[in-house]
Amino acid sequence: MKKIAVITGTRAEYGLLKPLLHAINEDADFELQLIVTGMHLSPQFGETFKTIEADGFHISEKVDCKLTEDSSEAISKSIGSAIIGFAEAYNKLNPELIIVLGDRSEIFAASTAATVKGIPIAHIHGGETTEGAYDEAFRHSITKMSYWHFTSTEVYKQRVIQLGEQPNRVFNVGAIGIDSINSVELLDSTAFEESIKCKLKQKNILITFHPVTLENETAEHQFQELLNALDTLEDTFLIFTKPNSDKDGHIIIKMINEYVERNKEKAVEFASLGQLRYLSALQFMDAVVGNSSSGILEVPSFNKPTINIGDRQKGRLMSESVINCEPEKDAILNALNKAFSESFKIKIKNQNGLYGDGNATKQILEVLKNNKIETLKKSFYDLK
Repeated sequence: MKKIAVITGTRAEYGLLKPLLHAINEDADFELQLIVTGMHLSPQFGETFKTIEADGFHISEKVDCKLTEDSSEAISKSIGSAIIGFAEAYNKLNPELIIVLGDRSEIFAASTAATVKGIPIAHIHGGETTEGAYDEAFRHSITKMSYWHFTSTEVYKQRVIQLGEQPNRVFNVGAIGIDSINSVELLDSTAFEESIKCKLKQKNILITFHPVTLENETAEHQFQELLNALDTLEDTFLIFTKPNSDKDGHIIIKMINEYVERNKEKAVEFASLGQLRYLSALQFMDAVVGNSSSGILEVPSFNKPTINIGDRQKGRLMSESVINCEPEKDAILNALNKAFSESFKIKIKNQNGLYGDGNATKQILEVLKNNKIETLKKSFYDLK
């Protein structure tokens, strides 16, 4: 069996990878080695490695990034700690391939250690752009360290090739998150309300807002503008999910806690909803608000409006259901009014999906089964 190590560092990333983890685990040609890192190991973010174990997966190694603060200095130090941890994990497990998704700092560290050790890397969701976050630089760096590339659109495939990767190693498989939407049996409204211990209202909004990491000290102002806009809404239930361990994330977490404490009759917060509750929630939301990539990639599959605030996701391909606005109260309210309008709901009811048909896992496995890596020496592909 070919030993494949899959790296996961966040609750959202694990949800995206889950169908692929099951497929590798059940395939006789592969041995799954699951390496858990980042937020999964943090009590502050819910120790979500326990969810992974409850799902029946064996965790082969835990790599602690030693991230205790969300300052730029602390995050830089955590990258160094993570590289050391991954070097030790790879030495112990001896994987023949690692699979990584996305662009976070711990994934950059995992890819760096694999590159130095000479372990081939398969990268999911390369070629995308997020101009407001330093994840942009991490993502493209991971692309250059990777051998196989599985992109979510044809545009992103061409961008990976533009970075010098050979076209025969770049595959447009669609967004892997759509696989879960098609495979998970979602909760009905009664079961969902029981799971969050709250009743939904006439209108319901799911909010996930992350700091814009290439901006300095804007998190508090931008999130307060969002809260000011939400405060004007009547008979609306608010579900907050907390941000990742990004620079200045603690500011938003503190503001969420304080807001929910003051508004218990209409708001609830979660460190992590988990995949089932999150996807189930989307059925009942009138809008998803914030600046999460999920609002761009997965939410459009439910034909629900996304209010995408600010520049964090700037540069991504966006469906008709995504409404972009500035991080200011009036702009957010205008976007919400548009999202709630009957004309907009009708407009997006049958929108075309930009991110595939939910068949990414099958395509990725076919590539890994039917192709061999003869050498890691890569020739730079120049555009003609």
